[in-house]
Amino acid sequence: MNISVGIVGLPNVGKSTLFNALLKKQAALAANYPFATIEPNVGIVAVPDERLTKLANITKEEVGMSELPPIKPAMVEFVDIAGLVKGASAGEGLGNKFLSHIREVKVIAHVVRAFEDKDVIREGSVGVKEDYEIITTELILADIDTLSKINEKTLRTDSVLNSAVTKLKIHMDTGLPARTALLTEGEQEVVKQLSLLTSKPEIMVLNVSEDSYSEGKFDSIIGEYSNLLGMEKSDMVVVSAKIESELAELGDDDATEYLKELGVEKSGLERLIQKAYEKLGLMSFLTCGEKEVRAWTVKIGATAVEAAGEIHTDFMDKFIKAEVVSFNDFIECKGWKGAREKGKAGLHGKEYVMQDGDTVEFKIGR
Repeated sequence: MNISVGIVGLPNVGKSTLFNALLKKQAALAANYPFATIEPNVGIVAVPDERLTKLANITKEEVGMSELPPIKPAMVEFVDIAGLVKGASAGEGLGNKFLSHIREVKVIAHVVRAFEDKDVIREGSVGVKEDYEIITTELILADIDTLSKINEKTLRTDSVLNSAVTKLKIHMDTGLPARTALLTEGEQEVVKQLSLLTSKPEIMVLNVSEDSYSEGKFDSIIGEYSNLLGMEKSDMVVVSAKIESELAELGDDDATEYLKELGVEKSGLERLIQKAYEKLGLMSFLTCGEKEVRAWTVKIGATAVEAAGEIHTDFMDKFIKAEVVSFNDFIECKGWKGAREKGKAGLHGKEYVMQDGDTVEFKIGR
């Protein structure tokens, strides 16, 4: 499943620094001037999942392997989109080109600068509220332009589309994004085809200073900006791009120790990916064997046959059964053999609804 997150925001708010940290290398040019990013930088990032190592160790012991089987985590695509500026919807600052890149992603991570640093130029940036409103306004204006270009004949012949477009225009003319418009299920379906920028799920990424970066301060920071922006607290993630860059230079053990010293349980990367999964309604199921231990991404509520299709589309037609053990039971029983002996492994048909962390072996016909 393609999971893509577009990192957007005004120039010099920390987008490319965060992107570089996510990739653990300087894959994007992080520079102290606007338009350091001219083409969108795309990077594939592994989803941190400590369950996979535990499964690999169990599999190694159960099968009698000399070393751990290959571990393949789920992946997320991050797209570092160049800094937008006021007037982007009208082409300012190469805006039209950059807006088209946003259209391709599944969820928007909107980075704002929630720190002060006189050494970093503020290019069009004033404050968190103003910065957020600038970008949101440009995305709304681009969406209104998209709606205005829909053929009149098409609107006359499609009453559902016509109704949705009318509602959206009225809604967005007040400065509100498409995602907050009240539409019927049928209207929501037709609107999906329009790929409106402001209909995409959005995560507010608050880039704070190192001094503000500790778990104990996150709630108060999120509370402050939630009130300021009129946004839900659940839509926000606190990161420090500077600290993420430092973490990126460390090995896993040193990074864990550094986070512990900061009083932070999970890195900004982990919390951002977790939030993206929440926004898109996603979860992971697991497979393990001699060849590999792997996490697969599916929609929450996916059935066993749909999950099988994520591995290979042919599996949907040839599906027989899914043998399923919860992750905790799998670990407790020390693998498939113990889970089967203790009755923890269940055989399920096509309609079984997958649960996060289900460890699965699909029975496929020829």
